[in-house]
This record gives sequence, C-alpha cells and structure tokens, in this order.
Amino acid sequence: MSPVAPASAKPKAKEPVVDAALAGEHGLSAAEWERLCGFLGRPPTITELGITSALWSEHCSYKSSKIYLREFPTAGPRVLQGPGENAGVVDIGHGWVAVFKMESHNHPSYLEPYQGAATGVGGILRDVFTMGARPIACMDSLSFGEIDAPRMRSLVDGVVRGIGTYGNCVGIPTVGGETRFHRSYNQNILVNAFALGVARRERIFRAKAGGPGNAILYAGSRTGRDGIHGATMASEAFDSESQKKKPAVQVGDPFVEKIVLEACLEAMHDPSGMGAIVAIQDMGAAGLTSSVFEMASRGQVGFVMDLDQVPLREPGLTPYEMMLSESQERMVLVVQRGREEEISKIFHKWGLEVAKIGEVRNGGRAEIRHRGKVVAEMPIAPLTDDAPVYERPVAVPKDLARRQSAPEVPPVTDPAATLRALLATPELGSKEWIWRQYDHTVRTNTVIGPGGDAAVLRLKGTPSGLAMTSDVNPVYCALDPRSGGRQAIAEAVRNLACVGAEPVGVTDCLNFGSPENPEILWQFREAVRGLAEACRAFEVPVISGNVSLYNETAGSAILPTPTVGMVGVIANLGEIPVAHFRRPGDRIVLLGEDRAEFGGAVYLRLLHGIEQGHPPAVDLAAEARLARFLRAAIAAGLVRTAHDLSEGGLGLALAEATFGEGVGAAVRVGLSATALFSESQGRAVAALAPRHVERFLALAEQHGVPAAEVGEVGGDALEIAFAGGQLREPVEALRRIWTEALPRALGL
Repeated sequence: MSPVAPASAKPKAKEPVVDAALAGEHGLSAAEWERLCGFLGRPPTITELGITSALWSEHCSYKSSKIYLREFPTAGPRVLQGPGENAGVVDIGHGWVAVFKMESHNHPSYLEPYQGAATGVGGILRDVFTMGARPIACMDSLSFGEIDAPRMRSLVDGVVRGIGTYGNCVGIPTVGGETRFHRSYNQNILVNAFALGVARRERIFRAKAGGPGNAILYAGSRTGRDGIHGATMASEAFDSESQKKKPAVQVGDPFVEKIVLEACLEAMHDPSGMGAIVAIQDMGAAGLTSSVFEMASRGQVGFVMDLDQVPLREPGLTPYEMMLSESQERMVLVVQRGREEEISKIFHKWGLEVAKIGEVRNGGRAEIRHRGKVVAEMPIAPLTDDAPVYERPVAVPKDLARRQSAPEVPPVTDPAATLRALLATPELGSKEWIWRQYDHTVRTNTVIGPGGDAAVLRLKGTPSGLAMTSDVNPVYCALDPRSGGRQAIAEAVRNLACVGAEPVGVTDCLNFGSPENPEILWQFREAVRGLAEACRAFEVPVISGNVSLYNETAGSAILPTPTVGMVGVIANLGEIPVAHFRRPGDRIVLLGEDRAEFGGAVYLRLLHGIEQGHPPAVDLAAEARLARFLRAAIAAGLVRTAHDLSEGGLGLALAEATFGEGVGAAVRVGLSATALFSESQGRAVAALAPRHVERFLALAEQHGVPAAEVGEVGGDALEIAFAGGQLREPVEALRRIWTEALPRALGL
C-alpha cells in the first residue's frame, strides 16, 4: 500500500461540547437531535454529529421530496437499474447499455463559479464511470440572472470556463444543453450537469457492499479540507454570509480525474481482476461519509474504518474533517478479501495512491477509529434508509390567480422588428459563444453537436445511435407547475423525435426554493405530478436524478426549474435530419396546430415585461402522435430538416432554420402577425424533397397529425406571408443579430 501523510505533531484540539445548540448549527432540528440521541442512547461525538448532519441533509436524504418522487414511473423493459444507484442504466441493444444521470452544483457555482462548475462536471462523470461505463458525452443546463445583475458577467464567464476546461481536459465532449437568463437567478444561479456513458450489458457495477471481511480500499487523490460541509451547504438558502462559505467549495483536477477514470475502468474490466471488485462508489457529497455509509446500507452490512490509513493532503485533519471532506477525484472500493494487491497494482500503475482503510462486517453498524480510539460508533439504517422523511405543509400560492389571469396581448404591428428584437436578446440569441469553448467532437462519436434540437452520437460497432436533450421552461412552471412539468417532458420527446430517436429513459434535476415554504413545496409537488403524468403517457421511465432545494436568497426563490435530461435510441443512423434548411427547392411542411397561446411567451415576457397567463396547453396524446409520426417519416428517409416549435413560436423557428447554412425560405401561412410568435405546443416544421411531399402528408394523416405544405427553401432571405402582410428579412442580417446577441450583452 502507498504511504500516507504522517500524523500531526500538534496537540489535539479540544472537541466542542456537542449539544442541541451545536446540532442546530449543523442543520438538525430539535426533533432530529432527540431522534439522534435516542437511537444512540447518548449524545453523539462531534464526528457522529457531522456524519448525521450530512446524511440527514436535504441534499443526501431527500427528506422533504421523497414522498413525491414515488410518483415517477421507474421501471420498463429496457431498465436494468433505476433510481437508488450512482446512475441509471437502460438497455440500448447490441449487448450495450446506456448509463446516465443529471446532478446539480448550484450553490458552489454561485460562490466560486469556475471550481463549482468544474467539480460539478467531475462529479457527474464519476457517477457514470463508477457504474462501469465509459463516459462518452456531457450536457449542461445553465440558469443565470440578468446580465447586468451584480457579478453576473463574471459568473457566466467562470461557469462556462469551468465546464469547458474540466470536460476538455478529461476528453469528454460536451454536445448539448441549454442556457437561460432570468432575474429570479440573480442571486442563485443553477448549474445542472449531465453525463452519458456506455458499457457492455454484463459488466455493470454497483455500490452495494457485501462479504464480511472484504477490504474497503481508498483510491485517488488525497483528502484535504476543501468541500467540508458541501452537502449541508447545498441544503441551505443563501444569505448575506454566504460568501464566507467558499471553503465548502471543492477544488478539482481534471487531469487526475482522467487517470482515476482509466484506472477504475481497467480495474473493473481487466480479465485478471474479474470478480475482485464487489462494489465501488465515488466520494461525492459528504465524501467518505456518504460513500461508505450508503454502500453498507445497500448491502445491509456494517463496517469498521481506520482513519489513520486515509491518505491526507495536509497533516492534522480531525476525524470530523476527514469524514466530511469533499476533496475531489477519490473513490471507495469494496474488494474481495485476499485480492487487495491485484487491484492496488492497477491503481499504482496509473500513479494513484491506494490504502486499505477498513473492512466489511456483519451487524449493520459503523465503527470508525482514529489514533486507537473509537470516534464514531453508530447503527447505519437510522442514518440512511430510515432517515427522517417529512410531509411538510403545502399551499397554493396566494398570487396564483393573478399570475394566471389572461394577459392583454399587444398586437404585433411590425413583425420584422419584433423578430429582430427577440433574436437580439441573450435569452434567445445564439449560445455559440458558450459551446465554442467546449470540445464537442473529441472521441469522434458526435454526429450532431450543440445548436440542434438534440445531440446525436454514433454507437461504434453498431448501426445505432444515441440522442440526448435537456429541456425545461421555468416560466411555464411558475405559472402552472403541473403543466410546466408535462411540457418539459413533451418538448424533450419532441426534440428527440426531430432526429428520429425513440426515448428510452429520463433523468432529472429538480431545482426549487425552500421546501419549508408551503407555496414552494406546492410548486414541487405539482411539477413532479406533471412530469410523472407525461412520463407515463410516453412510456419513458425516470431512471435517475437529483433534487436541489433551498435555491433562494433572503427569501427570494428561483423560478421552479425541473430540468429534464432525456436519452433516445436511433435504431439505424442513416441520414439524420438537421434543425436547419439545407437544400433550395425543398418543401416546407408545418406540423401541428396553432391556438394563439401567449401565457409565459417570450414575446410578452422579453418585449413587454408581461409574465402571466396560463402556459400553452399540453396535449400528451397529440404529442405522442407527432413523435411517432416524425420517427416513422425519418426512418422512411422522407425528412431532411426537422425543427420543433417552442419559445418564440413559428417566427423564431423559421428564422433559426435559416441560420445553419444561410439558406432562406419563402413561407405563406394564414396566421396573424401576432400569432407568428404564439407558443402552442405539439408543433414542428419539416423540410423535404418535393417528390416526398405526397407520401409525407399521407403518413401524417395516418398518424392523426395536422400537416400543411406552407413554403419552399431557397434564396437569401426569410419571407413570411401572413394574414394582412409580409415579412422579408435578409438571412445574413438576422443571423448577425442572433450570433452577436450574447457576446454583446456580455460586453465582449
């Protein structure tokens, strides 16, 4: 085994008095303090208090959200691993599985944007390769405040650089995502990271400890003081003292992450080590505490741990600090007794430290030693499976009726000016400045990268591909969280359908304010119900996810933001449609129906400051018909372009479709100038060769999908003839406004 840092020669600091007041400072309620003392039969040690505060934090225990998450459908014919592990697993055919998950790193990214975002990427990658999968792609969903808000430009810069640097150094492409700007995120930004990996079906690993006498090995970077109380910080609202919590932000090293990744995959898949690894888990939130306790809980076993064997970055760390440190790039493995050296040799070959820090025991208890003394001795179940679960009060927001009242929609008098104004906003402008900082082609799997409706990756060695998208409209969720949840799933399905992909699984990151506010918890409950309804309607299971609560500052909460990450399978890649027009002469077909719906629409919100009304209705049956039709038409080789209609409606969608290659379009519709910017759901625009139009329209009719030929691709301008007038704008002029919007807002 590798040497560890020597013990400190400094005199041991006197431990604080552990009482109800100190427990309160650690986030425990009076009832939780009594509960802890009750099952221990005594007051806890300071180390035991730290362990409990981490495991009972909202971030680790889901104590306010667990009762609602049970509504999600989590099983299906493709599901090999649902919620409860580091990541979910679905069968994608040809002996392969897809492993994916989404996580939040919101609070750390606000306090220290570069490291907060970077370690968010590192953490989600470890969740994936811990399952035995090689990560092949990342996405991110970013929610920022107004550009002119204090620190916002530096937050945007730091977060984007952190994501880009970490992912680029590890060599994992960032192929998609979304970015929004809204005043509700002025003091609490959101950084949601998604990772996807692939593995052979028979080589999936789990974090379930077992086998009394088996060794517990520590591998990777040494333990320092960074990240202590990260999990508990993520379970608190921000206040004026929040900047002082920077020590709770982890510091990552992507080059070490790459080495840890390769070493772990070799140890898991090397034939010589076959069967040696019983369980494996990364040290994420709450570090050693969550990793070892959760592994033991899943296996219904106990463990003994010797903290003197933990490799330290600096001398003098207390047991409390060692157990709660969130230093990055660290792994815990349970290895068959007698085979420790086999595994250790692999990590040593990669230049990584390995130490035996404990072993598995029967009995369901944890015993943690330091310098020959027991510093923690606790039953495991009350801290994990039997952690507190709350059914907190819920209440409909007092101002909901006002916010849902039908807005007066100012008529569009100059549609060209309206289109230009929307394209010039950071919200709707191109995000190329962001994704150009990410390597989205490394590993050579990328078929469609950032900027489309969904990213597409080839599954090498097979005819198949994987598609992925990230979606949510927080404004819709604020106006009607149940409808907003349904819409997030429906849009994700629609985006996948535009590249011909069948959805196979969902991961989510549910970002809300304080669950102790009944109105916020009502938002959460309703959003979950909407997500669950839509998942059942589309028969797509939720296989993993994350809940991030307490996203608020000084009592001001973010918009409810239940971010959805969805993965789909394309059976035969063939020629995948793109989201932009490509060939002059192609015919343009509009799918779906417009119902002139403006509740929460960007036209009202961004140009008139109106943020009210009912969001557009979501007809799940109609959405399912549209998705099935698009997949069938694409599989038949009929479609060259497919682009869904979402924010900004038909006007924005047609403009975006011209930007890819600068090819214009001439379209004629019976809509009013105002209705061009309606955000009715269940719509898409397609472009196809003239010879395919008749067959395409017939297929749409068979599927019960409204379809109408509305124009032709070609020229250098976007022309839209509508009821009462015409819009004609040069494509290049519109594209320049769109591409410059975000850099201009950032002052670049």
